[in-house]
Amino acid sequence: MSIESLVGEAVAFSVPLVMQFRSTQIREGVVFQGPNGWGEFAPFSEYDDVIAGRWLAGALEMAFGKYPNLVRNQVPVNAIVPATDEVTAYELVERAIQHDGISTVKIKVAQAGHSLADDVSRVRAVRSALSSNGVPDGKIRIDVNGAWSLERAQKDLNALVDAANGLDYVEQPCASLADLKQLRMQTDVRIAVDEGLRLAAEFDVLAIRDAADVLIVKSLPLGGVVQALHLIDRIGLPVVVSGSMDTSVGLASSLFLAGSVTELHGACGLGTGTLLASDLVHETKLAHNGVMDVERTNPDLDCLAVAHALTSQSQQSSWRTRMINAWYASAQDLVSPEVKQAVLQC
Repeated sequence: MSIESLVGEAVAFSVPLVMQFRSTQIREGVVFQGPNGWGEFAPFSEYDDVIAGRWLAGALEMAFGKYPNLVRNQVPVNAIVPATDEVTAYELVERAIQHDGISTVKIKVAQAGHSLADDVSRVRAVRSALSSNGVPDGKIRIDVNGAWSLERAQKDLNALVDAANGLDYVEQPCASLADLKQLRMQTDVRIAVDEGLRLAAEFDVLAIRDAADVLIVKSLPLGGVVQALHLIDRIGLPVVVSGSMDTSVGLASSLFLAGSVTELHGACGLGTGTLLASDLVHETKLAHNGVMDVERTNPDLDCLAVAHALTSQSQQSSWRTRMINAWYASAQDLVSPEVKQAVLQC
């Protein structure tokens, strides 16, 4: 038996987003069931088979593996504001405060088609929404996704610090760890590393420590909860666990990671459910009173059927091929012996 048998049972899905995020308005992937629950495999299209293999290892852990003991059963959550106009940004934050009890916000900046002036206006709108809704000391984080050069970071960061009236941290302002190290020596703002961790071919622990104050850790893209915890222990920095624009099914992996990390740097980036126009469940996993419960979520089969119907035969075939390629590229070497045996017995 082999991975091919499991692939034959995997169900491709496509769910729309309420607005554009990462240059797309849909979220695609596959889900499959194992004895311990459902796994979700949904790496973004630009990732190669080796990186996608990490996502598959995390998905297989969800379905066939076991998670460590929890240190907390609830996780604080931040809201996320995509690269949108200032009115929409204000409304998103107001809703997050009033409906979800959230007081920490992460804002996308430096996205394609948006100027520094656009980013400043968006950040100011978020601070205004926090202040107007009773949380003037709410924390603001910005996420650059590595889009700045070092020179641009030195200029633009100051403008956004002023617009926010102080930042909790700036996430991945520059692409390289070397530039992050230089910027860190020039600013009082905490530097958080995301892509520099999860997209690295190899993990340079010393370079990451020199470049960052905070680790942004995404469970599925790093191979799952156990793999991510090993990496966190090696690096030894405070952690913010983030989702990877998952459905409510896939989000469980990051929730269990956040429930297992000893030292969290405040609220975690698990509030992306607000960006889903539909989901694999009737009720999307969202924060209540600023927290989420650490628990698994199984798909509602009628919702899964609807999401599957939105995929073409070509997309379904492409996901099957990608899952197989990801297994042989790296996933088979990342999963635990127990998970590997379970997969090969499918």
